Amino acid sequence: MGVPADLWRAVNRVNPGAVVRRWYGEGPLHLLLMAASFALAGYAGVRLLAGDTWGVIVWFVGAALVHDLVLVPLYAGADRLLCRAAGRRPDLVNFVRVPVLLSGLLLLVWFPLITRQAERYEPASGLSPDVFLGNWLLITAALFSVSAVWLVVRTVRLRRTETKERPSASH
Repeated sequence: MGVPADLWRAVNRVNPGAVVRRWYGEGPLHLLLMAASFALAGYAGVRLLAGDTWGVIVWFVGAALVHDLVLVPLYAGADRLLCRAAGRRPDLVNFVRVPVLLSGLLLLVWFPLITRQAERYEPASGLSPDVFLGNWLLITAALFSVSAVWLVVRTVRLRRTETKERPSASH
């Protein structure tokens, strides 16, 4: 008994990528990458909780509470003040927001090393944590410098296009 020709053609016409996209909503590569990401996160979670489980749980809950109850009102208020200070030029706010965000993220990630509170870092890595404060300050200065240069270049370009589009003055 053979497979009917119509069924054979129908089976051969099915595109596995289209089936996955219809079922999942994205392509098969996205599904594979998401599965790998979840597997890696699960492995990291198991390894993280293998040590001091209670300390890790307290740290996550504390970090969430501190973020939501302290940090969100602080940076929302600072952003509102920055927007008020910008006045009629709200597009300038992003030239301050981006370097502050990146600098704050680096501070958050490397806080124990920047404040020299990492007792286990030097014995484990053989490197001194003394350079992190200076490096963070240099990176922060570089971020603000790049943002300022970008603002100047953007302003010069806008002024040039405005003068080119303006009709010449007739006397």
